[in-house]
Amino acid sequence: MICLLPSRGLLPGTQLCSVPRQRLHKLASVQNVRMLGPKKVQSLLYPFSQVEPYLDRSVDRSQFQHFHPSVEDMTKAETLFLSSPSHKIDYRISAERLDHVPVLKPPEVCFIGRSNVGKSSLIRALFSLTPEVEVRVSKTPGHTKKMNFFQVGRAFTIVDMPGYGHRSPKDFVDMVEPYLFIRENLVRTFLLVDGSVGLQQADLIAMEMCEEIRRPYVMVLTKIDKPGNGTLLRNLMSLQDTVRRNTTSCYPQPLLISSLNFCGIYLLRCFIAHVTGSISLTDTSLS
Repeated sequence: MICLLPSRGLLPGTQLCSVPRQRLHKLASVQNVRMLGPKKVQSLLYPFSQVEPYLDRSVDRSQFQHFHPSVEDMTKAETLFLSSPSHKIDYRISAERLDHVPVLKPPEVCFIGRSNVGKSSLIRALFSLTPEVEVRVSKTPGHTKKMNFFQVGRAFTIVDMPGYGHRSPKDFVDMVEPYLFIRENLVRTFLLVDGSVGLQQADLIAMEMCEEIRRPYVMVLTKIDKPGNGTLLRNLMSLQDTVRRNTTSCYPQPLLISSLNFCGIYLLRCFIAHVTGSISLTDTSLS
């Protein structure tokens, strides 16, 4: 049996058991992805390429490629998600209220979305290079009830927010809105939408909240591995049309993500490293 026992208060003759380091997922790093075929590499690093062939010729592709860093920049960015003695990545604290959270100097990014949209799974995929970081994931909607803070060395902090909608905390608004309004070091909010079902009424309300706050946010389309290309493309275009017509604080390019097969995770890591000022990129757009 594998176990982990405290070093204090052990009875005589008690044997200590060690917990082996968890193995990295085969797609956790850009280096491993680059060993795959060119088409697979392109779809994992730049997920828009999966649906682009199905897009009408009249549609402007540039709106989906504002942020298009090089593979080298994505490789550089992912080093921030690798823990080391001088750059520790770990869970920091959970809180139900903003006044329960200590003042943290590094810039923060937070993830919000409907219950069961895949926030915790996405964050676990971001931290897949450091699998010992515990990000609890549940198939039950509304599993996350508190704001969970994960510190990435001295570079930045990632915050997993409770989900809204089904089985959300009763005090969701009282918990989340003050953080979004007041948190001075919050540099970007990522609003997640289920790519298999598209925008829901609760998502539109969340977008209105982000617009009222007038702080920069980004739309993220999750679970893009679930629908077919036709459904995914319809949901993406509907989302993009809503962003274009109804927002002023939203980044013009939605990000496409699959936490299951890591599609888009490398691009998102690079985006986070970029907006937190953690790295300087050679180029952020497709020429």
